[in-house]
Amino acid sequence: MSRPIRFISEPIEAHFLEPPALEKKPGPPNSFTWRGEVYKVVEVLSEWVDYTRKGRMARNMQPQHAAVASRRGSWGVGLFYFRVRTETGRIFDLYYDRAPKDADHRKGEWFLYQELEET
Repeated sequence: MSRPIRFISEPIEAHFLEPPALEKKPGPPNSFTWRGEVYKVVEVLSEWVDYTRKGRMARNMQPQHAAVASRRGSWGVGLFYFRVRTETGRIFDLYYDRAPKDADHRKGEWFLYQELEET
């Protein structure tokens, strides 16, 4: 088990040995850069997806389409979470938010969500 020790919620730069086959559904990165320091991922402890539509987007679909979207997502909606262990033994939750931020950032962004410790 792991418990959160620090909430971070800051953007990171994710690095891959090979680019993800699907840009909007990436796997976990091989490493990431946070605050100028590179962290190498040595183990993926778990992964999960949240396709919940938020705000006005939660109300702008017909019910039958919303049911399908809640299972597999829709364009620009979805958070892909990865709990990883780095080579220094630290445990982090990372996520990829595939929502476009603006015209220059249409592919989504990576974030470092929190740091955890094993209990």
